[in-house]
Amino acid sequence: MHTKKHLGFSALRKLISRRVLGIYDTRQEGKVDYSLHDSCLSAFAMMFFQDPSLRIFQQNLQDKLHRSNLKTLFDVSVIPGDTQMRTIIDDIPSSEIEPLFGDFFEPMQRGKQIEQLKFMNNWYLIALDGVQYFSSNKISCGGCLRKTSKKTTTYSHQVVAATMVCPGIRQVVPLAPEPVHNTDGAKKQDCETNAGKRLINKIRSTHPKLKIIVTGDSIYSKQPTIDELKKNRMSYLLVAKPSDHKVLHQWFADCRGLGQAQQLKIRNHKKKRYLYEWVNDIPLNGSKDADNVNFLQLTIFEGRKATFRNSWVTDIPITNDNIVDLVKGARARWKIENEAFNTLKNQGYHLEHNFGHGDKHLSYNFMLFNFLAFFMHQILQLTDRHYQACRGKFTSLKEYWNQLRSTIRILIFPSFESLLQFITDPESGIPP
Repeated sequence: MHTKKHLGFSALRKLISRRVLGIYDTRQEGKVDYSLHDSCLSAFAMMFFQDPSLRIFQQNLQDKLHRSNLKTLFDVSVIPGDTQMRTIIDDIPSSEIEPLFGDFFEPMQRGKQIEQLKFMNNWYLIALDGVQYFSSNKISCGGCLRKTSKKTTTYSHQVVAATMVCPGIRQVVPLAPEPVHNTDGAKKQDCETNAGKRLINKIRSTHPKLKIIVTGDSIYSKQPTIDELKKNRMSYLLVAKPSDHKVLHQWFADCRGLGQAQQLKIRNHKKKRYLYEWVNDIPLNGSKDADNVNFLQLTIFEGRKATFRNSWVTDIPITNDNIVDLVKGARARWKIENEAFNTLKNQGYHLEHNFGHGDKHLSYNFMLFNFLAFFMHQILQLTDRHYQACRGKFTSLKEYWNQLRSTIRILIFPSFESLLQFITDPESGIPP
């Protein structure tokens, strides 16, 4: 694989700089010590290297040597202090930062790197799921969700995230999330379902021509969300639990009893038996206005014992030829949990760490920079052979980033590529 320069670290970093430099600064001219650009790129650098203290180390280097890796790698002219950086980022509307997800996606699409994630007849699978990234009994803002139990009120921030996934591909491509948050004048708290519908509209607005199949858990397989998907020309593969869809499952049971359900049985080399069952064109629920959907179910047996069972609904007609692929796509939903959320929470990104809450947009903006850092890492892992070679020297992601962080604390590099080269082959030295 040849490294794609338009998807390398320097090119992607320049996309961030260009976007941030376009944000209107409302502060009074002449009283600005730290620019929006330097504050945003300092915050992004912390997330990129997964190090809340990175800025302090680089500030010390700058004080001693008048140089730092924040300058050479991220083009930060003056490193802001903690309070100044948080105040500046708190005031930036999150809608100014969210377009960066599209900025990253566009060169991947233009360079056809996104095509390796194609699924079934040029479709792309996008998994939706909610995740909480902040919780406190003491710190809050006007946008916090509130949950009161006895005498305790818990304040939290959540988003519905979207990631492009593909069976057999470990890397995922994050899209801009949608916050679940309270707004002024709202009588009811926001919820994941409403945020999910807003996110569906946001995805289609950003990617008007993309052929999309949305996959998600049972909270999304209700008529209002399906209506939103239809309106936005999206297909779906959504979990349909028996407890949430009693009428639907009764229809399936009746069809099975009448011999109208189709079946496919497969035995794999590990002596597991896969039973695929499906029925096309049955009611989603008991409402007279409900859509008819196509129902599919997979049961896995080890010996005589059923060790796994799940069921889904889709608008795609199910046949003997596509049932296995449809189930693979439906089960790929777990990638947003494992490859995205688990990585962000437990593999060094500290998603649930309170980097700063603020009064307006700070908490969500920090989360966006964290997601964007993860996005950049995914792009580099997919397209950059130097990144891949360096990453391959370490057994774990944490060990890899520990080494990179330790190195930039004591040495200054002219580029991120030179840092990777030094880690891969220390005897080659640091390029001038």
